[in-house]
Amino acid sequence: MVDKGTLVEFKQQGQPRLGVVDRPEGKKNWVVIDERGQSHTLHPREFTYQVSDTAFHPSDLPSFLQAAKAHIDPSSLEVAWELLSEAGESTDPASFALLLFSEQQPPQCYAAHRLLSEDKIYFKQKGDRYEPRPSTQVEELLHQIEKQAQRQQEWQAFLDKVRSGLQGDSIEWSKTDRPRLEAIEKLAAFGDEANQRALAVETLTALDQDPTQTGAFDLLVKLGLWSLHENLSLRRSQIPTQFPEDLLVMAQHRIANPPPDPHTERLDLTHLKVYTVDDESTREIDDGLSGELLEDGRHRLWIHIADPTRWVEPGDELDLEARRRCTTVYLPTGMIPMFPLDLATGPMSLVQGRTCCALSFGVILDESGDIEEYSIHASVIRPTYRLTYEDVDEMLDLGIQAEPELNAIAHWSQVRMRWRETQGAISIHMPESSIKVSEAEDDIVIDILEDSTARQMVAEMMILAGEVAARYGQEHNLAIPFRSQPQPELPTDEELIQLPMGWVRDCAIRRCMTRSEMGIVPSRHATLGLESYSQVTSPIRRYTDLLAHFQLKAHLRGDPLPFSSSEMTELTQGASNAAYEATLVERQTKRYWALEFLRRNQDQTWNAMMLRWLREDDGLGLIILEDLGLELAMRFNRDVALGERLQVRVSHANPRQDVIRFDEVAMEAAETSVA
Repeated sequence: MVDKGTLVEFKQQGQPRLGVVDRPEGKKNWVVIDERGQSHTLHPREFTYQVSDTAFHPSDLPSFLQAAKAHIDPSSLEVAWELLSEAGESTDPASFALLLFSEQQPPQCYAAHRLLSEDKIYFKQKGDRYEPRPSTQVEELLHQIEKQAQRQQEWQAFLDKVRSGLQGDSIEWSKTDRPRLEAIEKLAAFGDEANQRALAVETLTALDQDPTQTGAFDLLVKLGLWSLHENLSLRRSQIPTQFPEDLLVMAQHRIANPPPDPHTERLDLTHLKVYTVDDESTREIDDGLSGELLEDGRHRLWIHIADPTRWVEPGDELDLEARRRCTTVYLPTGMIPMFPLDLATGPMSLVQGRTCCALSFGVILDESGDIEEYSIHASVIRPTYRLTYEDVDEMLDLGIQAEPELNAIAHWSQVRMRWRETQGAISIHMPESSIKVSEAEDDIVIDILEDSTARQMVAEMMILAGEVAARYGQEHNLAIPFRSQPQPELPTDEELIQLPMGWVRDCAIRRCMTRSEMGIVPSRHATLGLESYSQVTSPIRRYTDLLAHFQLKAHLRGDPLPFSSSEMTELTQGASNAAYEATLVERQTKRYWALEFLRRNQDQTWNAMMLRWLREDDGLGLIILEDLGLELAMRFNRDVALGERLQVRVSHANPRQDVIRFDEVAMEAAETSVA
């Protein structure tokens, strides 16, 4: 029963308020006056507590509340809970007031009500009474509260660290900071598609930072966690950039304690002169070449391939990690290896002057360049020369008589190239650029990789090894990765003759090329002009090559193959997908640094050639910067002939947004600029 003058408690915006019942309103509601004299129309079910045996006036409320608050001490709940738990009794506010305060006056009873109703740990309400919770439940609730307090403390500490970092202070991040930092990193990399976007936005908002992808990126740069040129395409990929610590330890143990060599009788080829030929910066040396003059006057070519399976067993931790990575990723800023570097550039590589394990392909060609005889051996070799392509070009140009083996390899590579052309091989000679970025990212160097005699020689020998491996696999019905390429529909001779010779024609042919495929069934590779082909020459940096080595070597020593046909199909498909993702990252990263190079050199005038139209109606064409080997889109406001040479200058470049625009420079102005 509610009467005028009854003191009641009700909730306003979730908070308890006191008022005094003044008068009825309609059939069911009452007007309640609070201590400020404000009226509230309430239904009795909205009353959460009431004192009806004493008449109150709104002016009594402040003193009543003050008297009650003097008794509201949450620390007293635990003692009362222990007493009631032991007795197995429930309680109500009046009984609780008597237990805690030894009296049951309205302020004390109301204080008891507030303690019980607001308690979330020791008591739970059932009807008008409160039961003590079981001790296990209390312990869990206290644990949760402690964890929440710890999270709040960590959250505040994180905010303080970030603000300190923004002031330029050095910050030591803790493990508890990582989830929020990673959420910000994902927002910076993926934008609205980030799977922890809400957490990142909450954090950025609390820090008064722009809660967007750009804001997240800028914050990470300001904190020194990311570079201004952070590789977002790499961060968006699934490519791991670091090796687990236990795997690095295992690699060191493997180096110090080599496993037993399953090939107990390797062919000793240490008497052969072995040339390894790579770019100067190459660290994973996975192939070498030899030439051997036989007694009958014929030449045997030897292609020696590094043998990482000497150090890795199918299914061990190193193999599984290589399988996860599938390829070494080559970026302008450096490489991300498939194997730990100490292994890849150490015992796995064909290091000059060191006795090395190899898989050697011995080949005798007939006069036309076709394979006359071949053999494959697990071998030991001792690389004689560590040469660059420039070294070999110079040696071949000089015709050094002291290196007849090198001259013979070069000769047979030319014979081999002509033979493949008769088999329908398709040659495309477009410039390829190499971009190198210094560690400090303050220097970008772009070089064109010349299609030199040395590069052609090495390429031909690698292709030859791939054909030999494929023949061996096909003859013995082995499940190894075969690479093939469907025959493309090339432009007709009539169409090609209408195009300028050189890059424009090659560009037109390249557009028609189909993507290569991989499987365990041999099939023709159209570009190479081969009926079957298997890549085996880069087992340190390409997982499918490593798979081929596992299978070939097992067959050579008469052991069961480590992988069945179904397993090989699955592994090959997975490796192909991962390698394609790595290729995309390499291309996107190379393009970013190419645009950054051009942005830094906006005053430079570049010689360019028009290669083809991308959208002729929109005036959008593809040009190549001749001095850099870079192919980029350019919009024209005039008719331009294919193959036409022009001079251009960058008018705008934003690598982060993948935008570049060129202006054509009049020849006279370009000459004046150069002068």
